[in-house]
Amino acid sequence: MFFQNFNKRFVLGGLLTISTAIASLILFFCADNIVRAQEDASLVTQRRAELERELAELEKEIDAQRVILDNKQRERVSLERDVAILDAKIQKARLSIKARELVISKLRADIKGKEGVIVGLKGQISDQKQTLAALIRKTNEYDYYSFSELVLSSRELSDFFADVNTYAVLKDAVRESFKRLESNKLATQAQKESLESKVSEEIDLKKIQELEKRRIEEQEAEKKRIVKLSKGQEAEYQKTISAKEKNATAIRTELFSLRGSAAIPFDRAYTLAKKAGAKTGVRPAVILGIIAEESNLGENVGTGNWKVDMKNSRDTVPFLDIVSRLGLNPDEMPVSKKPWYGYGGAMGPAQFIPSTWILYEDRIAKETGHNPPNPWDPEDAFMAAAILLMDNGADAKTRSSERLAALRYFAGWKNASNKSYAFYGDDVMDLADKYQKLIDILESN
Repeated sequence: MFFQNFNKRFVLGGLLTISTAIASLILFFCADNIVRAQEDASLVTQRRAELERELAELEKEIDAQRVILDNKQRERVSLERDVAILDAKIQKARLSIKARELVISKLRADIKGKEGVIVGLKGQISDQKQTLAALIRKTNEYDYYSFSELVLSSRELSDFFADVNTYAVLKDAVRESFKRLESNKLATQAQKESLESKVSEEIDLKKIQELEKRRIEEQEAEKKRIVKLSKGQEAEYQKTISAKEKNATAIRTELFSLRGSAAIPFDRAYTLAKKAGAKTGVRPAVILGIIAEESNLGENVGTGNWKVDMKNSRDTVPFLDIVSRLGLNPDEMPVSKKPWYGYGGAMGPAQFIPSTWILYEDRIAKETGHNPPNPWDPEDAFMAAAILLMDNGADAKTRSSERLAALRYFAGWKNASNKSYAFYGDDVMDLADKYQKLIDILESN
């Protein structure tokens, strides 16, 4: 009925302007969509704000537990101190899981909001199609209006010429409507791509959540074992600690896992880390912590393929150049799969992507004497990690600077403060503490 009235006004000479007609059509069809979209957006915004408030509170609690851990690490070794450290680690891990669940919920709220936007855009596109259909029908009416029909009609000639002018405006309006339609299509596509990205991130965050759960289980088991062995007595605990400490020979021969390369004895790993540390000013324990953390992630992520997991020519071109100069088969060289935090294709124990490795090659070669350096060679990899950590500020040798350098190693300077990545910095520092104890034993023998 609406379109019939619209056509009658045009045919009988009611010269309603094109802009008014289009506006009427769009308002007629879009009003309900706009109201619904506004209501959905309001609910999503409210839910998102609630989640952000909860997340902010959790992050404060996590930071508090981190302070407790740092303070306890400085205390003398004792049963009370070590149990307190484990309690703080367990509590921090639980809070991290809860925070991760809130992040996932916030992502779902964002996804719901984007779905609402997409529905609204689809409604607008549908409405514009109907508008364009009406305009095209009117265009056809003018195209088939013959001179004899004009002569025999009761309309004034002035009305006809007015319609001719309107026809020209009409064609411009049709073209403009097509432009708006295309713009809406592009906007819809962008919303869909953003939605897909959010879904992918949500899935990957769940993987980290599972990793956190496993860590809690290990820490709870360790706490129970300590309390059981010591029977709650300090003297018994000190005996347990003494018996637990490995002798220098056992430490030296223990294997140190490397990602993308064969494991090497810890003594060899420490020698490489100490050499790299002497050149860069970075603590060997932190270098070992980075290499070990990258190996741990490698077990979870798996092995990728350069053809699938690298970012197109940005990394594939330098990768092929690197392996060619080293005389290696690119199809046989292990690289990382694409993880949740970015592209894959990272190489060797230090997990450099090819485009970054190329930038550091000369500096690595200068320190190791290997030209070209090999990302899968432990000596080159340790030196590369140390140089990057130095560039990231780890040579300041404070706990905060070392942790920040690790986060920059993992996520870059821009994303180093992202709370979602905090686990990496914490893990590296925990590993550095572990290796520093082993180093202290080696150096005292």
